[in-house]
Amino acid sequence: MGDGKESVVLFPFMGQGHIIPFLALALHIEQTNSTDCAIYFVNTPLNVRKLKSSLPPNSSIRFLEIPFSSITHGLPPASENADTLPYHLVMRLFQASASLEFKSSFMEAIHNLTIHNHGRPPLCIISDIFLGWTATLAKELGVYHAIFSGAGGFGLACYYSLWFDLPHRKVSTDEFSLPDFEEASIVLHRTQLPANIAEADGEDDWSIFHRENLSAWVDSDWLLFNTVEEFDQIGLSYFRRKFPGAIVRPIGPLVLELKSRDRIGNTTGEVTREAILKWLDSKPSNSVLYVSFGSMNTISASQMMQLGKALEGSGKNFIWVVRPPIGVDINSEFKAEEWLPEGFEERNKASGRGLLVQKWAPQVEILSHRAASAFLSHCGWNSVMESLSQGVPMLGWALAGEQFFNVKFLEEEVGACVEVGRGKQSEVKSEDIERKIKWVMEETEKGKEMRRNAEKVKEIIDKAWKHGDGSSVKSVHDFLTAAKQLIV
Repeated sequence: MGDGKESVVLFPFMGQGHIIPFLALALHIEQTNSTDCAIYFVNTPLNVRKLKSSLPPNSSIRFLEIPFSSITHGLPPASENADTLPYHLVMRLFQASASLEFKSSFMEAIHNLTIHNHGRPPLCIISDIFLGWTATLAKELGVYHAIFSGAGGFGLACYYSLWFDLPHRKVSTDEFSLPDFEEASIVLHRTQLPANIAEADGEDDWSIFHRENLSAWVDSDWLLFNTVEEFDQIGLSYFRRKFPGAIVRPIGPLVLELKSRDRIGNTTGEVTREAILKWLDSKPSNSVLYVSFGSMNTISASQMMQLGKALEGSGKNFIWVVRPPIGVDINSEFKAEEWLPEGFEERNKASGRGLLVQKWAPQVEILSHRAASAFLSHCGWNSVMESLSQGVPMLGWALAGEQFFNVKFLEEEVGACVEVGRGKQSEVKSEDIERKIKWVMEETEKGKEMRRNAEKVKEIIDKAWKHGDGSSVKSVHDFLTAAKQLIV
């Protein structure tokens, strides 16, 4: 510290789906502004320890640890990441992240950083959508601030709008519109609501948290989104209207580089990264379905059984990242003999047609492999960006958060996705899933159209990012330039 460089502070919420895009952003800032800024990544000790091992060897990114006692907040020992918690305890992590103790620890970290920089406060603080209180703190300190959303504009606009006034509680029908989201002519069904919104009454813990958190965004100078303007304009327009005092810009797609994503993943298990890539190399181009529900989600045992039948029935090659079903410790061993059709693992291992991988797989490498054909996903936004940046169409099965609205957006607005399931407990039929797998992966009119649309999005993404002069690259530069202009 204290090397004369301006400090850029990044602070994600404690969950892999939030940490991954923040790490990608930190690495991007490092690569494009390496001589100007010192980058500090803030998180709790266990997350920092894992993050340190995920950085490239030559990275200069530094870490600020803030203490965290999970037991104090009614959480199991050493619980510092949403991915390690059962759903009913996740709210406690949210409450802990907004507690006075947690805020004080962050303030102390910023204070110490300022002292080490000879009394000079950070150039800016970039924080998570779930850490809105940092915007108010930054305003009090006179520090430039941005909220960074790892989610896309459309999905988050639906999510924000729903928490804003809970419109589904004001109608007696199953279908309803979002009066607060006038930019989109969207009609939602009650089954497209995540459990916490469906059950919210305005006075529950989730409602109280979001009301306080989302209202604090007004103190932020910028809202940055891991998306691309050209295909997510409707959602970005919503936030420009809601926050006229802030600058709203896309900076996507932030896809974590392959090696960093590998290092941050869980590499335990008998199926290694090398084994997965070797297996993919043996398959024809455009022939493999990749199945993963992300780092935090899982489906029910009955849904798992139906999906297993569909995969076998489709006759397609597949890689399935498996986790124990709902109701079982998500970190426990996966028991294929209990949760999948009898003999499923043995048959697919013998035929070489299917690969079961426990907990983690090198997702970016799989999706960028020539053998990848389609992605059956929960449609968390990291996964969406990773898939569409490779032109890989999707089969959507939303489970939580804004994922339901991502699926709707990708299916109805973008045309690069088809819905195969909805929620963690809904009934699904193997015949329906199988039919849609064939739609997407075979030379059907539907499949060809989805592939064309996915390829169009890939071209838009390439233009916005990889060519170096697109809107997304410029947004990061403009934000840092604006922050520097405030320095006296």
